[in-house]
Amino acid sequence: MAKNFNVTADCKPNEHYMVNLDQRLSEIKKLIDAGKYFTINRARQYGKTTTLRALGRYLQSDYYVVSMDFQTFGAGEFRDENTFTLSFARSFLRLLKRNRLLLTEELKNAVACLNKIVMDENRNFRLQRLFEVLSDICSASDKQMVLMIDEVDSAANNQVFLDFLAQLRAYYIDRDVQPTFQSVILAGVYDVKNLRRKIRPNDKHKVNSPWNIAADFNIDMSFSKEEIAAMLLEYESDYHTGMDISRISELLYDYTSGYPFLVSRLCKLMDEEISKEDYLGSKSRAWSKEGFDEAVRMILAEKNTLFESLIGKLDSYPELNAMLESLLFTGKSIVYNADNLAIDNATMFGFIKNQHGAVAIANRIFEMRLYNLYLSSSEMQSQDIYKASLQDRDQFIVDGHLNMRRILERFVIHFNDLYQGSDETFVEEAGRKYFLLYLRPIINGTGNYYIESRTRELRRTDVIVDYRGEQYVIEMKIWHGAEYNNRGEKQLVQYLEDYHQNKGYMISFNFNKKKQSGVYEIIVGDKTLIEAVV
Repeated sequence: MAKNFNVTADCKPNEHYMVNLDQRLSEIKKLIDAGKYFTINRARQYGKTTTLRALGRYLQSDYYVVSMDFQTFGAGEFRDENTFTLSFARSFLRLLKRNRLLLTEELKNAVACLNKIVMDENRNFRLQRLFEVLSDICSASDKQMVLMIDEVDSAANNQVFLDFLAQLRAYYIDRDVQPTFQSVILAGVYDVKNLRRKIRPNDKHKVNSPWNIAADFNIDMSFSKEEIAAMLLEYESDYHTGMDISRISELLYDYTSGYPFLVSRLCKLMDEEISKEDYLGSKSRAWSKEGFDEAVRMILAEKNTLFESLIGKLDSYPELNAMLESLLFTGKSIVYNADNLAIDNATMFGFIKNQHGAVAIANRIFEMRLYNLYLSSSEMQSQDIYKASLQDRDQFIVDGHLNMRRILERFVIHFNDLYQGSDETFVEEAGRKYFLLYLRPIINGTGNYYIESRTRELRRTDVIVDYRGEQYVIEMKIWHGAEYNNRGEKQLVQYLEDYHQNKGYMISFNFNKKKQSGVYEIIVGDKTLIEAVV
């Protein structure tokens, strides 16, 4: 039985994961059986390589599978057509031998022909000739052949790769008269149609691709709550931690939306780090809400290849960066339009998803990480509201508990002092940002916060703060009259029920000249609401 939670490309897949992979492999095989050529393009560390490796084993009784990885090709292999063709042929021959080939005389001759070409270093080997020999090999084989190429992004800046795709396309179109691969699968972050955009960024026909034969790949590779629960059940049968499987699987899904690496990493942290003596001291305590919160704190603080890749994209794509920052801090709804370049890129890299026709951050972990990034910028930390928080923060922690009422009282004072007279547009744009900026130094390193996605809109936002096992629900809204305010109070009461809390907090940005700024206590049924009027 497997003893870890590694499920992504840089790790060996464990048995818990493989149980849930079989259904996806069956769905992929249907595409292969139908002779489809397609691309598995998903964000970094989404389980693409793990899936391809498992797929190779899954297909071996029905097909000969040649599974290549362009990451093993150096930049020099793509410098010209001859070099690439020879490198591809060598790799193909080496990987073909891993299959248990039935070497008929015809297949021996076809393979020998390709091998002879490869051995002749002085030969000028063109793509056209390569595909003629590959067609002969496919024709002589007693089984259909499947070609899988991982990390096709490694070839993204090379025209020779587009020429290679054009040959695949030509043979696909003529396969009723020219034998070729049963199926070709390309895997990477970039949709292959976008590779030309990288090669010729100023070309009018940026999206015109030789890979327009590709079938849609709509198989969901994320984990569902049920799949996460099944993995935890397998783990629990080994370790008997006494965890509440339903609760932990729900938390994992709520924070990750099933992103394979994030699920894997949080579980690994609870299993291997938080259970140590210098943390919570046992697996039983590690696999609890307390342990989960600690894992979230750790993953938000650590450097890993996934986050480094994501942050790197923000520098490379300024429009994407601006869109994400606006989405997080203004709350303005952005219509999801796949033809918008920033939205298309953000989806491809895994930042966002289409949620009921609107742009939404892909998962809560990404959202929290982005908030931390933006709020920690030198521009943000130079703001007076941030400096005020640094001066105030020692007064907000009492016996290990967060005094949220006191935080709101001080925020109201500072906001009025610093931004008195600002117009409504300014507050709509900056109100949420400045409260989070004030809050961050107070809970940094100990607590976390996130925006409740059910209420992500301009008029009302719920901030959920987790601090040492306690939760605080804070509603921020623009004042739109007493009736709207009363509805907001009732809505907050409902959220408090959902979160099993008896006390909630409100921040109302009020432009009424007759308003009375301050912090007030309101009793609604059995709930206590602390409202701060700014």
